[in-house]
Amino acid sequence: MNFRNRCLVVCALWVGMTASAQTAPPVAGSAEPVGRVKTLRGQATIRTQTQTVEAAVGTPVYLGSEIRTGKDASLGLTFKDSTVLSLGADTRLTVDEYVYDPNQGQYKFGANLGKGALNYISGAIAKARPEAVSVKTPGAVIGVRGTHFVVKAEEEQ
Repeated sequence: MNFRNRCLVVCALWVGMTASAQTAPPVAGSAEPVGRVKTLRGQATIRTQTQTVEAAVGTPVYLGSEIRTGKDASLGLTFKDSTVLSLGADTRLTVDEYVYDPNQGQYKFGANLGKGALNYISGAIAKARPEAVSVKTPGAVIGVRGTHFVVKAEEEQ
């Protein structure tokens, strides 16, 4: 293989690696999404690691994703275990922990509500192991013992 052909092969490999790095799913601990956007009104973003995308119906949510809704927005998320979260306007929520492996009996859901409004409807994780679910706010940690709650959090000053 001559020098020119080797350069073309190296360039093709580099372009292929760059393209796959840009289109690979953003992950923080898991290559599989833990949930998806099911409803959206207004503007919202989802940030995972260093990549931020405009939210749309069907946008995946990963472990470590931070979801932010705009001033007049609302967003609904459904997780793999059928947990449903509805976020109100001007809300910031991070998915801190998510494990749903019923075959191994492993369950965990943890979120951090930095500010805004959240309506939580439990899925299989809370039904199987309620103590495995928690939502942190700037002023408290909410442990789930029922199937539904609503919380509003103000940002700490």
